[in-house]
Amino acid sequence: MIELREVSKTYGDTPAIDGLSLAIGRGELVALIGASGSGKSTLLKMINRLVEHDRGMVLFQGEQVRSFRPEDLRRRMGYAIQSIGLFPHWSVARNVATVPVLLGWPAARIAARVDELLALLGLDPALYRGRYPHQLSGGQQQRVGVARGLAVDPNILLMDEPFGAVDPIVRRELQQELVRLQQELDKTVVFVTHDIEEAFLLGDQVVILQQGGFIAQVGSPKQILSAPANDFVASFIGAERGKRALHVESHGGNDVLVDSEGRVAGVLVGSNGPVAADPTPGRESPTPGREREAQGEIR
Repeated sequence: MIELREVSKTYGDTPAIDGLSLAIGRGELVALIGASGSGKSTLLKMINRLVEHDRGMVLFQGEQVRSFRPEDLRRRMGYAIQSIGLFPHWSVARNVATVPVLLGWPAARIAARVDELLALLGLDPALYRGRYPHQLSGGQQQRVGVARGLAVDPNILLMDEPFGAVDPIVRRELQQELVRLQQELDKTVVFVTHDIEEAFLLGDQVVILQQGGFIAQVGSPKQILSAPANDFVASFIGAERGKRALHVESHGGNDVLVDSEGRVAGVLVGSNGPVAADPTPGRESPTPGREREAQGEIR
């Protein structure tokens, strides 16, 4: 679906990405994580040509991205960012319809697609289509931003720290919503985050970047946590910090992300289902009504 071959990008004398190669398969949710300045967002933006690479090749469905007009390429790739970027003077429906309107879709088709996406993201169209961004909570605004990114049914959804500005409980809800959508719609998702737990909970594959745009390790969360590739990765995932070291345990048929004190972050993507109660041995399970609260407290 997406392939980068020996790609480099330099700003002045400073390399942001240096000789990076990466393949992303159809239907995967790939999380990009690394310290500030490691090139996460630059890498993401090179995929849809918001940033042009200097050397190497970026391929989309086997064709170089430079063979597409930038606007045509971006219409095939949804894009959602932390700041959301909703137009404040437009209604929810008009914001979601931004690209379909640019493409000249008939009004009836646009209205049907807007209502379909709002319902898919848990926003009742009758209640929300006519509202304006200032009338929405942060989580609702983010859902509208994701709906706008999906409006023309793109092959790929690019997300740049989309949940970074919401509170922990809403963030967990949005994470679960993203996993559901990705599985239901079979989209390829490339997701930038600075939150290591978020990367491991959401990603089928996790790409850890280090300063200068080098890939330190690529693998499933379980692979990385069980076998860090080098000292940098071990330090980054907390293997040298003892009490907050992340690792995977199996509980009730699910692979669960926990730290060395037994605090549960959540269930890894690909496990059998959500954890209905805290599976950590020796701890009291939260009541069903407190499950979301308990999950949201874990940082």
